[in-house]
Amino acid sequence: MEEYEVVIGLEVHVELLTESKMFCSCSTKFGSSPNNNVCPVWTGMTGFLAVIKEKAIELAIKPGIAFNSNISKNCRFARKNYFYPDLPKNYQISQYEQPIIKGGYIKIGEKKINLTRIHLEEDAGKLIHSEEGAFSYVDFNRSGIPLLEIVTEPDIRSPEEAELFLLKLKQTLEYLRISDCNMEEGSLRCDANISVRKRGEKKLGVKVEVKNMNSFKAVRKALSYEVKRQISVLRKGEKVIQQTRLWNEKQQRTEVMRTKEEAHDYRYFPEPDLLPVEINDDFIKRVEREIGELPEERRERIKREYNLPDYDIDVLMSEKIIIDYFEECAKTFKNYKMISNWIMGEIMALVKEEKGMSIFEKISPEKFTGLLNMVEKGKITATVGKEVLKEIFKTGKLPDEIVKEKNLLQIDDKSFIEKIVREVIEENPEAVDDYRKGKEKVIGFLIGQVMKKMKGKANPSVVKNTFEKILK
Repeated sequence: MEEYEVVIGLEVHVELLTESKMFCSCSTKFGSSPNNNVCPVWTGMTGFLAVIKEKAIELAIKPGIAFNSNISKNCRFARKNYFYPDLPKNYQISQYEQPIIKGGYIKIGEKKINLTRIHLEEDAGKLIHSEEGAFSYVDFNRSGIPLLEIVTEPDIRSPEEAELFLLKLKQTLEYLRISDCNMEEGSLRCDANISVRKRGEKKLGVKVEVKNMNSFKAVRKALSYEVKRQISVLRKGEKVIQQTRLWNEKQQRTEVMRTKEEAHDYRYFPEPDLLPVEINDDFIKRVEREIGELPEERRERIKREYNLPDYDIDVLMSEKIIIDYFEECAKTFKNYKMISNWIMGEIMALVKEEKGMSIFEKISPEKFTGLLNMVEKGKITATVGKEVLKEIFKTGKLPDEIVKEKNLLQIDDKSFIEKIVREVIEENPEAVDDYRKGKEKVIGFLIGQVMKKMKGKANPSVVKNTFEKILK
């Protein structure tokens, strides 16, 4: 395959975090009953006119700032005409010749992936096919939800690079609260244009568009398959046909959907019911102030100020709410690595268990750092601290209040601890024998038995020292 070069450009559709649709007041809430969030505006009924959502304009400008793009002071919407069952107007309101954002780039390591444009449009509905394939349902709830379409230049040179680009894009969009980027709910969808050419050639090969990729892993797999398929076609002396193909997840291959439409097939023309949008400098500056530090700038500062490992920073920066929480905690508690460890471990475990970020609202930074302070000073053990954390989440009480109510203060009484240690030694002769034969790791098991008997309240260092003193 080294004789061929892969050329990939991506078209990423991102649903914006607005409460109502792009041109009407219908709700954008996911999971509503089918065809519940509908109105005459997006069906194009006579007498009902679209109104542009200012919030969507604001959210569209944010990635333009983040990705070093040019923000158009004047942009306008166009009608993109095509017939499809989930598009009741037979046209989609989009942008064509005058998009809101032009140019820019996203860096992957040291490489820049250039952007062609970012434009606003309304989403179409959704077809739900029966298992037998005999008929299809149409749910129009998604119709009219504001979308950003982010189009790259053909700068990507491998399926792996495409996946890295999407991960970086997703992180930035989530960080700036532009979209939740939930691929399972369709908030982020990606189409790829891919071609291959002999290495060293300047002319692009015939491109194929690949759709229906519902995860970043699927993007990588679909593009890898398509690279092999196209190279195989060329090696046989045949021509690659320009077409749209779907990724079949079950069979792990792409399949023909249709021949590719060109721009003229859509008969674009300016949307007659909407005036051009004028964006002034004051509006752009206000949006810029809301963004504050961009993700890359903040990453560098976090590393510099808190001296955390790269892995920790990756986890903390994965969501803006997490890094904001960390920094609030760091204002009053200076053991930064301890904060990071507990957020990555216990806090994220609760997030997963509760299936949402409400954990950050229910356990305030003040309560969390109060708990960490008790663990650090040895008032309670880490094991007890984990239980207290769960109790704070359930009840909202202060950590010292919970510790007092449940009598959870750490036990340092050496004579009492020695008594329990001797009991554990009597009950576990095989483990004791292994320890005396040089298997020192066994002491972890023995300490665990003491902690179990003392309900996690024993001072671990006192327990360990007591074991070593008796067994040696």
